[in-house]
Amino acid sequence: MKQRGRHRRRRRGTALRAVLTGTALALTAAATLISTSQAQVTERPGALKPLTSPADTGLLRLREHLVPARTLDTLAASMGRPVGVDAVLRDADRTLREGSGCDDTDHASLPVSPSPARAYCWDPADTGVPGWRPASVTTSGDADDGVRGTHRVLLSGWTHSTRTGPGAERGLARVAVVDADDPDRLTYRWVLLVVPVDGGRDYRGLASRVSSMVWYQDKLLVTARRGGSAVLYVYDLDRIQRATVDGPAIGRVPGGWSADGYGYVMPAVGSYSYTAGRCSASGAPCPSALALDSGTAPASLVAAEWTSPGGEGPARLWRYAFSTDPRRAGLLATDGAGRVDAMEEYRTKVTGIRGVLSYREPGAERTSWYVGRLPGSQDGHGGLWRQDTRGAKAAECGADATHRCWAESAGSLSYWRQTGEVWSLSDRMLFAVPLAELDRSLG
Repeated sequence: MKQRGRHRRRRRGTALRAVLTGTALALTAAATLISTSQAQVTERPGALKPLTSPADTGLLRLREHLVPARTLDTLAASMGRPVGVDAVLRDADRTLREGSGCDDTDHASLPVSPSPARAYCWDPADTGVPGWRPASVTTSGDADDGVRGTHRVLLSGWTHSTRTGPGAERGLARVAVVDADDPDRLTYRWVLLVVPVDGGRDYRGLASRVSSMVWYQDKLLVTARRGGSAVLYVYDLDRIQRATVDGPAIGRVPGGWSADGYGYVMPAVGSYSYTAGRCSASGAPCPSALALDSGTAPASLVAAEWTSPGGEGPARLWRYAFSTDPRRAGLLATDGAGRVDAMEEYRTKVTGIRGVLSYREPGAERTSWYVGRLPGSQDGHGGLWRQDTRGAKAAECGADATHRCWAESAGSLSYWRQTGEVWSLSDRMLFAVPLAELDRSLG
């Protein structure tokens, strides 16, 4: 980026930090009202416990299911040549507002400690529509220079409620493709997630809560937690298709292809399911959070289990290796039978996990796991813990030193290693915190 752009961003960043600092002070004062009993829902979870027995690790084994190439080719032959992220961004029709232009309610959803360096609120055309909620974020930061195509890009996954809104939209999942080239002006366009059916002669909307996602190479892996046996769906960011009919239907219609009014769809190219069966409290874990760890060799997908906030049962953290075969770019490493085994597994006493990161400082003996959680009451500010096999630390705020210092209804975590920033989102805002600041707040 140009030098003058960096100076402008520093000035904007200073102003934003001033706004956010004022908000953080107000929130810290508000945190003094949190009772001791509320604070106790985030008691120290202690160290991670490694799990190595086949009875534990066997529950994490996945089986890969790839959509046949002929199915995808049939779909593309009918809809037209697939496009990539650049084409979507050239058609961006929404703008994210900088933090200084967001209202007090937006700011109140941000972390108390540490204060974000950058924050944005969504276009009113999206936040004013009931039913849709953001939960996940990932970035083009897995590329060597942080660029995909010709842009720096953020992706944010949203899911529609299954209880409110038009029946055809309930449970649908969509992705905001965000142009992050200019931090002063982020623009985006929606892409609807779909699944090919009938051999590629039609598609249906992905009816699954996208609580987390990871972008690695040309693939996007998303969680699947509603119906069916799949726990992860796989999308190809080079196989985005244009809808040709602007209507409420999803799939093939007279005159072309419709996507509930969206201009683009992304069809799934594969999925992963547990060999042990559907996820459950006593069996295979239901994944709630995903992240990319590019510091391992090979790069790995890290995951965290969903358990109820404030519950007594421990959660599992684990990782899978990505394939190094260039013919399988962005897919997990499998054996000859298409099975995927976990590389590591731990138990944590943190519950209600909504975000996870795994990062090892150069020269460090141990990997740190950053775990973001909901509060036990399932509303208000959550907490964020840094754990390893020796112990756990979290930021403290308020007169009673509560650990509820992270965002409200916090979403997934994504580390952009070129900038050293951790991206996440609250129920209202998209924000970035330097990892160094995050570590300082954790002590």
